[in-house]
Amino acid sequence: CGKLHFALRYDSEIEGLVVKVLQAQDLPVKDVSGSSDPYVKVYLLPDRKKKFQTKVHRKNLNPVFNETFIFSVGYEELKQRYLQFSVYDFDRFSRHDLIGHVVLKGLLDNADLHQELEFTMNVLCAPQDKVDLGELMLSLCYLPTAGRLTVTVIKGRNFQAMDITGSSDPYVKVYLLCEGKRIKKKKTTVKKATLSPVYNEALVFDVPAENIEDVSLIVKVIDYDRIGHNELMGCTAIGSSFIGIGRDHWLEMLDNPRKPVAQWYPLLETVPGQIPLTNSQPLPVSLSCLNGR
Repeated sequence: CGKLHFALRYDSEIEGLVVKVLQAQDLPVKDVSGSSDPYVKVYLLPDRKKKFQTKVHRKNLNPVFNETFIFSVGYEELKQRYLQFSVYDFDRFSRHDLIGHVVLKGLLDNADLHQELEFTMNVLCAPQDKVDLGELMLSLCYLPTAGRLTVTVIKGRNFQAMDITGSSDPYVKVYLLCEGKRIKKKKTTVKKATLSPVYNEALVFDVPAENIEDVSLIVKVIDYDRIGHNELMGCTAIGSSFIGIGRDHWLEMLDNPRKPVAQWYPLLETVPGQIPLTNSQPLPVSLSCLNGR
């Protein structure tokens, strides 16, 4: 999905990591016009306190950004940190398309960051779902003092027809995972004969504040069948360890305690993979969640 050129330097005087987003090359075409409107979001993870975003470059597959951002962080703390650059295609009328990611781990492994270092890394393509499975609107709200995570399933739109009648009977099942293991699940009511169901149902999970960093969610939309097997219609994943919209939404929830934060999710056949532990591990293409578990 192209390349990203950037530079890093640690400034001891201000105790900050200086990140320069220089340019991208050979980005894929995302618009019907035959071009893209790219911009880059920069995260220093696993912290969620700060993220930066470049300006949008209209109709440009080789944008030159030349923008500088500073993350306030101690030098030794960089051992536990890693950088992620997420490249998006801006869309004025709908959800912005995620083009792909660059993840740089081991910030202190290779060289002295007190000297500016330049990097050129491949942009790893975000999974593109080939079939439009519809969208689901979810709201997240976390109450740290009560240790309560509320997932409100608001509504869906443009779901696929699963029945011979040309409709579906969808319900939503939400799994709470802790360190990747499923520990609890809850589900909405079934909405009969509709491809654009309205739920407005709150599913509440007990998650103590000391565990909130370790949990994530898998959300499945399922077609209820009274006689045969229930069929999975699509899924998505939410949490800081995932790549894409689900992580952005999760971090926004954590940054706004006690406030509901809503987001539309495209339903996928598979969910974005989790961020690997080292640079040597490739980013997984996906994590299948269309299974019977």
